[in-house]
Amino acid sequence: MFTRKSILLVFAIVIITALFFGQVPEKSIVYEGLKGPTERTEMTPIPDSKLSQYNNQDINALAVLITDTNSNWLGLAHGLKTIGVPFRLTENIDAALKHDVVMVYPVISGRVMTAENLKRLARYPQTGGVLIGSNVLGGGLQSVFGFEYLEESKSKTKITFASDEPLTEKLINLGQGEIKIGSETKVSTNPGTNAYINPNGLTLAKYEDGSAAITGRLFENGAAFALGIDLGQLILKGHNFSEVDISTSYVNQYQPTLDSLLILIRELYKYGEPDAVTLGTVPDGKSLSVLMTHDVDYKKSLKNAVKYARMEKGLGIRSTYFIQSKYTHDYNDTSFFDDEGTAYIKEVKTLGMEIASHSVSHSLQFDSFDLGSGNEIYPNYQPRVRSRSRTSGATLMGELRVSKFILENQIDGSTVTAFRPGYLRIPRKLPEALMWSGYKYSSSVTANKSLTHLPFQSMKSRGYKNEVDIFEFPVTVDDETLPRMDKRLPDAIRLADTLAQYGGLFVVLSHPDVLSYKYKFAEGFINHTKAYAWFGSVSDFGDWWSARNSLEIKIESKEGQKYLSISCPKDIKGLTLNVPKNYNFDADEENIKSQNAHKWIVNCFEGHASFKVFD
Repeated sequence: MFTRKSILLVFAIVIITALFFGQVPEKSIVYEGLKGPTERTEMTPIPDSKLSQYNNQDINALAVLITDTNSNWLGLAHGLKTIGVPFRLTENIDAALKHDVVMVYPVISGRVMTAENLKRLARYPQTGGVLIGSNVLGGGLQSVFGFEYLEESKSKTKITFASDEPLTEKLINLGQGEIKIGSETKVSTNPGTNAYINPNGLTLAKYEDGSAAITGRLFENGAAFALGIDLGQLILKGHNFSEVDISTSYVNQYQPTLDSLLILIRELYKYGEPDAVTLGTVPDGKSLSVLMTHDVDYKKSLKNAVKYARMEKGLGIRSTYFIQSKYTHDYNDTSFFDDEGTAYIKEVKTLGMEIASHSVSHSLQFDSFDLGSGNEIYPNYQPRVRSRSRTSGATLMGELRVSKFILENQIDGSTVTAFRPGYLRIPRKLPEALMWSGYKYSSSVTANKSLTHLPFQSMKSRGYKNEVDIFEFPVTVDDETLPRMDKRLPDAIRLADTLAQYGGLFVVLSHPDVLSYKYKFAEGFINHTKAYAWFGSVSDFGDWWSARNSLEIKIESKEGQKYLSISCPKDIKGLTLNVPKNYNFDADEENIKSQNAHKWIVNCFEGHASFKVFD
């Protein structure tokens, strides 16, 4: 005879077995009268980026002389944009040598330059210019850069900056004295390096074996510096999430590899350009950008999200809630984006927080989904996670299109512009798929794996030839590693304090599934950093960063008066300009105010802004 207990046990075993083998009930939420998106997403070809897109002809900008267009120059361009150095890319040596500072990329060699142009480069630092050479392979310029010969290798894995040189002193103070650039065990994946042997001038950095990674030689009025790494290549390894064993951890640690090298380039530019004006990386002259973000992918998290949002509003900040628009029942969870769930999210929105997409299915296989057709629509689109290793009915375009459509139509009609995938699984085609689907911003990777604590522009299919208009804001700290978040608060505060020394970005990823220790972390972190940090949503910061990325700076002289001119394709408020210490502004200028002797905070509205400069 079956008892009630045994019947329940058998029933439980049947359900568990069905779930394990993917036989889940085919249930989903029905949104009455809702169907869409009805228009097909056009997956238009993305052309190769061109050098001419980066041709700031301001004579005070850094000139980058490109000696090989089949190189990673686009990675270098994105790095210079991020660190705020104005620059132009050119293949014309005549145009380049008119500037005070010239960087030659990717190589200096007789194989890519004529003998006459090599001689012109050799004379340039001796007549007052500052020359930055990438991979000085030959051409008879060894003595110009201060070394005898070089050795090529892929086995170098670390760079240590000189502690006794003014040009690298800042890096030491930032705790960036040593950075990792390669793998000790997977040498074939490493970027190529050049060691400069028997340096007889400055040695700004060394590899782990003591050989010179960056050399320099000072002349009476000029200087020459040689870099032994391909910076553009290393940047794209980080930005494209393709580094191998360079990051020392996945998340939650300090990994400033690219930041260190870009800061050094900025310092070399400022060393040689008396009118160097660079862009700050944080709005409103603050020291740190903080994005508090929450991944809502569990039924209980919906109600808790309201309590987090109330706390954040009470502390005067705006954050982002990445919402899984889960309308199907499957292996992961029951469907929860119902009337009750949407009511909670509407309240989060009413409290002033950003609503962003966290996909439909939240699948571990998201990074291997087929691209899809661009015709995926609700309610026909029915993805289901069958097990940890299998998801059916899902496509990349479906996850992006349909989640965006559901959120925009079921919340309050506002446009969803930011995305984060479940488990931070990133398909190779994610950047272009985001752009095609109408997104602008992504927070889909970690800072450690990206080798940077700064934002960056994405590349088509994580390649090196085509940029897309999607900006990535990498995650600094998450909540899914031990020890639990409240125990890691002191470490997170120390990391924030460090990043604030150079205008870094701090993105917190937290799931509001519990209200105890994660809530305590968020409250404590906000209270500590509010004194010096700018807080906003992903799209708030994205709009500011996108506008910053599109502008150009020029120093102009008219009738004996110097002007700082900004071309602003988009409005931007709270733009920070780092200016020479002798620059002063017109006290009557309403769109500019000074924070200190060498930092201006500027509002620039669409079109053009010009400010008088008084030495």
